[in-house]
Amino acid sequence: MAPMADVTDVAFRALVAKRGKPDVFWTEFVSADGLYHTREIAKMPDEVNPLMRDLQFDPDQRPIVAQIFSSKPEMIAYATKLVAKLGFDGVDINMGCPDRNIEKQGAGAALVKNSMLARELVLAAKKAVQELPKSSYRTDLVVPVSVKTRIGYNKETLDNWLTALLSANPAAITLHLRTRKEMSLVPADWELMKRAVEIRNRVNPEVLLIGNGDVQDLEDARAKAAEFGCDGVMLGRAMFGNPWVFNRQPPTVNLQQKLEALIELAHNFEKISPPKNFAILKKHIKAFISGFPGAADLRASLMEANSASELERILNENKV
Repeated sequence: MAPMADVTDVAFRALVAKRGKPDVFWTEFVSADGLYHTREIAKMPDEVNPLMRDLQFDPDQRPIVAQIFSSKPEMIAYATKLVAKLGFDGVDINMGCPDRNIEKQGAGAALVKNSMLARELVLAAKKAVQELPKSSYRTDLVVPVSVKTRIGYNKETLDNWLTALLSANPAAITLHLRTRKEMSLVPADWELMKRAVEIRNRVNPEVLLIGNGDVQDLEDARAKAAEFGCDGVMLGRAMFGNPWVFNRQPPTVNLQQKLEALIELAHNFEKISPPKNFAILKKHIKAFISGFPGAADLRASLMEANSASELERILNENKV
């Protein structure tokens, strides 16, 4: 499961968990700086802290990795210790998000242009895990530190960028096989994974490489892993409207089942505390309500819904 903002929250993960779990769940990304300032400076109680809301998970959503972002080693260290104490099975540092507000902080994809700082962030997270007293987190595993990034900023720079990350010895590196400049406007260049594997094998063969970009389903993921030699594959947009995507024996899903899944997701969403803006579900409505006669009109009606009960009522009144 790829980490996706306003998608892979606890509500969507619950929907997926019931229909076929991925090998690893991933949270939305969370600001390490924000976690520090809301908890330590503002003293905001966790039950009303929107950032802590993004670090909720259910027992059936394991193993689960918390993704964090920052450009400050001390903030990454703080957030790493926090998510370890919360019981997460791993911590991942976002070094690929192209959002300009994130980049202005020197975080996300901006780190592709600052390999020295990127390396410091990984080392700070690893040191933070080592400093945790055994009693403060699960003792049955060491919390691994990983990175999710891109193949370059304005152009592909794997030789320098990947080598720098490998030198910090993270447990895994996920490569979105596009540059920051390319966003998602061009096809992911999976041929570059072969070179990434060669670099990994030469520099630090212990680090796992995970590929990301344009993966359609599990069959496609397995084929790409076999052809290009990576250790794992992340599915992102393939999850939209398809919480069955990780099922090892994909069922034949009819329209009624898709509508029921959307209703379930809406009710899951309303259980998140503190509440999230119901409008966030619009991207899911677009994904679930498509590809059948009358979908456009029904989708337009559902976009006006402000609650799970209202969404359910509209679906019940518009039998398709």
